[in-house]
Amino acid sequence: MALSDQELFSGLAALIGEKNTLTTPEDMASYCKEWRGLFPGRARAVVKPADTAEVASLLRFCHLHRIPVVPQGGNTGLVGGQTPWDKGDEIVLSLQRLNRIRDIDALSDTMVVEAGVTLQAAQEAAEKVDRLFPLSLASEGSCTIGGNLASNAGGTAVLAYGNARELTMGLEVVLADGRVMDLLGRLRKDNTGYDLKNIFIGSEGTLGIITAAVLKLYPRPRAQVTIFAGLASPAAALALLNHLKADFGAGVTTFELLPRIALEMVCNHIAGNRDPLMTRHDWYVLAEISGADENLSERVTLSFETAIENAIVANAVIASSLDQRMALWRLRETLPEAQGHEGGSIKHDIAVPLACVPQLIDDVCARVERLVPGARPVPFGHLGDGNLHFNITQPKAMDRAAFMALWDEIGDIVYDETVKRRGSISAEHGIGRLKKKLLRAVKDPVALAIMADLKRTLDPQGILNPGKVIDLDA
Repeated sequence: MALSDQELFSGLAALIGEKNTLTTPEDMASYCKEWRGLFPGRARAVVKPADTAEVASLLRFCHLHRIPVVPQGGNTGLVGGQTPWDKGDEIVLSLQRLNRIRDIDALSDTMVVEAGVTLQAAQEAAEKVDRLFPLSLASEGSCTIGGNLASNAGGTAVLAYGNARELTMGLEVVLADGRVMDLLGRLRKDNTGYDLKNIFIGSEGTLGIITAAVLKLYPRPRAQVTIFAGLASPAAALALLNHLKADFGAGVTTFELLPRIALEMVCNHIAGNRDPLMTRHDWYVLAEISGADENLSERVTLSFETAIENAIVANAVIASSLDQRMALWRLRETLPEAQGHEGGSIKHDIAVPLACVPQLIDDVCARVERLVPGARPVPFGHLGDGNLHFNITQPKAMDRAAFMALWDEIGDIVYDETVKRRGSISAEHGIGRLKKKLLRAVKDPVALAIMADLKRTLDPQGILNPGKVIDLDA
């Protein structure tokens, strides 16, 4: 028998307290929609447990009564994986109160944090012991470690340090039936069977709820040089990347690509932004080189002088202060906000092999122009690891609603060219609601079948984030 609302509320409150069980539409509103308003929904309740034991008790209760549960961290996701559907039969399980940093061990370069710790708080905790946690995202002030792991977040430092999966040594996970799996080991070597933690990283809360993690730390770089360079093409950007790798190896920690239109958008719409170069260029790279060399700035200067002499780079500026570094980064980080001032934007998060990037950009732009004359492509992002945010902004004279109605047709172009090059339709944002249907079309059918088998095994009642990532009935 399904529980009545009163029975449900009483049962939840008995487990975690009335003040941490939200039931009114007003109290639940911020948990039922994400910041862009693209994936709104309704929930029967929002629950805010304080620790792993309370998460486990909640899941035992929900498993017993077949109550669907939507795990949520900082609610910053971009594919709708963290919000409930509109049916109104789910509860949202917010992990924000699980916000303790349990331990930091500078000797072993590890940190144990709970799922509700914000990424910025994790970074700051590492800094206090003279260590670096290198995961870095624009939303780091509000996104949480649990959400980062559930979506296998990437960010600006993947080139040097890898994504969230590669930065994780162990996990604590609550399974659908309330059992707690403790894999919080700190060993660099452990070959005792299957590496189960990687099943849950990137699963978007559909297989289990991550409540804590052991994260890898690194020595803090003693020197960091930030450069903004103008160049002729994405092919020239790749040539620059190879040039810098030859000179600095793993010291190349960031390599971001921006087209001219992106720079114009952020300078036109975001106060305080300006073009840092004296001359106009079709493409730009924001790069950072890190290391322990006290002469790093001089070495970077010489490297870029050589790149200019070899006609790889047309012009470049090196930040000479923290303020200048932050000003250069604002050009990259304020782009999503600036795009909003230009009308509708159809966004894609893709990855292809590095060598394929220039032709991919050319082919997508040509096909989009044929479909929507005057559309303004804005391909930008983490070129160093092949990840582009291939956004298309509406033509200036076109009606926004008419343009946004072309979402699927434009997406077909971007994804067709991506899959043609054995790329990924989701590089770092996940699948969620947005790309679930597309996943079925592009994923290897054997891989899809194994994913479905894992879901049935770990969540036989189908209560964990139902309808996200994979549909067992599809």
